[in-house]
Amino acid sequence: MAALVVSFVPPALAADDYPNRPIRVLVGYTPAGAADYVARIFGEALSKQLGQTIVVDNKPGAGSTLASTALAGAAPDGYTLALATATLYGIDQRLYKARYKGEDFTPITRLTVSPLILAVNRNLGVADVKALVAKAKANAGGFNYSSSGIGGSPHVAGLQFEKATGVRMTHVPYKGGAPALQAVAAGEVQMSFGTAASVLPMGTQGVVKMIGVTTPKPSDVAPGLPSLAETGLPGFNFTFWFGLYGPAGLPAEIRDKIFAATRKVMADPQIRAKLAANGSEVSLSESPAEFGAWASADGRNALERIVQAGVKLD
Repeated sequence: MAALVVSFVPPALAADDYPNRPIRVLVGYTPAGAADYVARIFGEALSKQLGQTIVVDNKPGAGSTLASTALAGAAPDGYTLALATATLYGIDQRLYKARYKGEDFTPITRLTVSPLILAVNRNLGVADVKALVAKAKANAGGFNYSSSGIGGSPHVAGLQFEKATGVRMTHVPYKGGAPALQAVAAGEVQMSFGTAASVLPMGTQGVVKMIGVTTPKPSDVAPGLPSLAETGLPGFNFTFWFGLYGPAGLPAEIRDKIFAATRKVMADPQIRAKLAANGSEVSLSESPAEFGAWASADGRNALERIVQAGVKLD
């Protein structure tokens, strides 16, 4: 009995001792991408706040489900966390046959929200979204758009664009945001929605033409660009986000300690500026519970767009 008593650590005591070793943050995308950048900037700051090393562990593949699967199977002790998105709540299961469900994770907080940028081929001859829609309607069935992969945010934004304009286009997925934008530049496709990190370097150099951002109003992430909602698509609103998660069963005391530390580090103006420079706006949740409810609702909406469009993996 003595051994059993010694081995039992009440949650409150575990939280008091947490963390006493390095923490791993899983990222289901390749290094140098938007998620990886957020994880590394955030992880470095969180490490200083908690006094422990934060190790960013990239596990790209299968639409980020490799990392999410690893998180779902991790011990709920606060030493394995992950960045994830709305796809946890239905898209991963539908497209990639993931066995986990949203209930297999502990939501902690939303970290960032970012717009996408609509880019077109510079020789397309359109200056704004109104002209783009008119040209697409005049070439019904002849417009293609690229994305960084099936089911990802740029793909879902394209589906929303089709629904908003009534124009049917052909989706051409690529293995990442950079090749998707290169396809626009080369004229392989007419347009693409992409992250600021993917679009701005090519757009500012004039390799592709940037039409606008997907937020309801202009964004500081892309200075000088109008919103699509203000220039021809009233009500158009699409953003993508990254949130911080633990596995299901993470003790509330540890979850809340991570949440409080995250709020402190993400309030730092220098951290916010670093993230904004790469296209990510800090947007923290009011509480883990609020984040969980918001994220699951957003995930259901994203899944609905996928289902309505009949999207499937080839």
